Amino acid sequence: MRVVLYARYSSDTQRDASIEDQLRICRTYAEQQGWTIVDSYSDRAISGASLIRPGIQDLITDATAGRFEILLTEAMDRLSRDQEDIAGLFKRMTFAGVKIVTLSEGGEITPLHIGLTGTMNALYLKELANKTRRGLRGRVEQGKSGGGLCYGYDVVRQRDTRGEAICGERAINGEQANIVRRIFRDYADGKSPKAIALSLNAEGHHGPLSGAWSPSTINGNRERGTGILNNELYIGRLVWNRLRYIKNPNTGKRVSRLNPESEWTLHDVPELRIIEQDLWDAVKARQSKTTWSQKSRGTGVHPLNALQRPTHLLTGLIKCGCCGGGFSMISKHHLGCSTARNKGTCENRLTIRRDVLEKSVLNGLQTQMMDPALFKEFCDEFTREINRLRMEKGADLATLKSELPKIERELDKAVQAILDGFASSALKTRMEQLEARKAEIEARLAEAPSPPPLLHPNMAELYRQKIAMLQDSLQNEATGMRAKEAIRSLITRIRLIPENGTLGIFLEGDLAAMLGFATNKKNATHHPDAGVLNKFLVQDSMVAGAGFEPAAFRL
Repeated sequence: MRVVLYARYSSDTQRDASIEDQLRICRTYAEQQGWTIVDSYSDRAISGASLIRPGIQDLITDATAGRFEILLTEAMDRLSRDQEDIAGLFKRMTFAGVKIVTLSEGGEITPLHIGLTGTMNALYLKELANKTRRGLRGRVEQGKSGGGLCYGYDVVRQRDTRGEAICGERAINGEQANIVRRIFRDYADGKSPKAIALSLNAEGHHGPLSGAWSPSTINGNRERGTGILNNELYIGRLVWNRLRYIKNPNTGKRVSRLNPESEWTLHDVPELRIIEQDLWDAVKARQSKTTWSQKSRGTGVHPLNALQRPTHLLTGLIKCGCCGGGFSMISKHHLGCSTARNKGTCENRLTIRRDVLEKSVLNGLQTQMMDPALFKEFCDEFTREINRLRMEKGADLATLKSELPKIERELDKAVQAILDGFASSALKTRMEQLEARKAEIEARLAEAPSPPPLLHPNMAELYRQKIAMLQDSLQNEATGMRAKEAIRSLITRIRLIPENGTLGIFLEGDLAAMLGFATNKKNATHHPDAGVLNKFLVQDSMVAGAGFEPAAFRL
């Protein structure tokens, strides 16, 4: 009888001699049986949870070709620990006329062995995984590593009093931490992950695992927490079990799946913080504008369409005043109506130089948008409305304050009645109602905010100064991208309308963004009187109440 031998070990921490040990005892058994050994197969440091192994695949191919009649191995779990795989292998061998013999089972494998032993092997894998996860979770809850070493940290090797290794300890790597800080600063300043990676590689800085830097290494996946920019360990927050890994049964490769947030394990490790919170928040704010989320799928619009970085300062903001279509570059320096040139349905064939338009818009933002006279009128109207509402609110607070002494007097009378022996259930109920009302009034008075500041009357001048600073920043390579994004956020739309053979420029601004920009706040809704302020900000354009309606400026 022709026989082949098969051996495998699963962990790279096991001895390589394990293969030779298995083959030696199998060879001895085959010689005792008088079988002819025609070949041997092996898989080194490969898990038995999948059949995607070179050795076992060669064995199956040769069995199909009829090269042998018996497959001899040490135990069934050497062939596979997966129920489906071991059953499939048994079917293939049976079809090829090959018997499976194992030393541990003491003879030929039958369907009964496949059912019972296969189940036990699968349970062993499941239990091993559970024990491993339990141990890792306990380590994470102690603030230690749950596996793997991310860029910016070193493994701390130490032993306990019994001489056993202490696992999971890490310390900040100073040189790598400086690279991490640089990546965060560059990204917050407007650089793309690709530009950052190219500069790091050009300077000879090695990335994770001593490889070259790539955009994906830096950007990663925001929702999955991968990539340098998404690693929360850099702000002293250890997150474990965000992802789970399962094997694709067709390829045998591990693929990741995002776990529900309720299953994550979180632990604060402030001693491992590398990035300050302000810088982290700035990066997250920019990511929300330049990266897309899985949640945006299924909306009918490709999520990357809106995330393309503008080629020029005003890209995407310029509209034709005739058809409403966009203006695009039709030559090296000139802009023209895309609809007129691509569809022929618009008669606006006039063009304008891009640099002339940009200069006009920047001057308009500085000299006409947030005009001092107009802004003063807006502030006066806003102040009148705020004062009216505060007076109404003040009257309500005064009423509440006057009610408190009355409640106190009624409570005193009730207490005196009890002392005089007139206690009753109705009196007790009344006292409970009075106490509840008193507590409610005191809580409302305590929560009443102090009068918030109004819009500064000199805000228009502050705004103009900052626009001038942005114009200077546009010429600086390091700050140009951030300045460009700030300027674009202040503009709602630029309409180009034919007038006597030339294009008239009408600039529409976002007053809410302008107010936020002038007050160093993210947007105007952060103002304490945002609800009132919103009354004056109609449809995000430069429209603000009666007598203040400059929706656009002619430049």
